[in-house]
Amino acid sequence: MQRNGYILIVETDDLIRELLERWLREAGYGVVAGPSGTPARKGEEAPRLIIANISSPRGAERRIRWLQAAHPAPVLVTSARFRRGLEASTNAARELGVRKVLPKPFTREELLAAVHEALEG
Repeated sequence: MQRNGYILIVETDDLIRELLERWLREAGYGVVAGPSGTPARKGEEAPRLIIANISSPRGAERRIRWLQAAHPAPVLVTSARFRRGLEASTNAARELGVRKVLPKPFTREELLAAVHEALEG
């Protein structure tokens, strides 16, 4: 069962990108994955959600703003830089306009819960 629309994964690490893609496909989501998040071409369907790895706080705002301009979809950030339960991480995400932050490492169940929350949010 494929759910409507697709999720765009923007992750430079091939192994992590492949793992996210597999977990999401197994859960019934359509997935497009790549290292850069190239804008959709005219007439192409927009993603329902963007999952983007933010590896460094430097340039994070510029990258997220670029993704939001290229794709009219909510953004879920994965990052080892954000920490669970750290108020500063939550505030930074809010300021960046992202729907949800998922700190690394995370489990399959945590990913799917975050995706569900981001899509419903």
